[in-house]
Amino acid sequence: MITYKPFWWKVGRDEKVTTYDLIKKHGISSNTLNRMKHGKPISTATLDKLCKIMDCDVYDIISYEPDKPQEVKVPTCQ
Repeated sequence: MITYKPFWWKVGRDEKVTTYDLIKKHGISSNTLNRMKHGKPISTATLDKLCKIMDCDVYDIISYEPDKPQEVKVPTCQ
């Protein structure tokens, strides 16, 4: 699964770029930030724009975390 943890960590630590700045100065919609907050997909165009704004690599915005294996329930005979 793709996660935006690096983005939120960077925004929280970087005093140059805040979510307010992203919305008001750079035109990133609050809906996009909300989608990111909830782990939903965003476009590659948005990723590109964020990389330019924050002067960073895509891996500073997203990362991949393998899904946790789901438990398989085996029916029991009674």
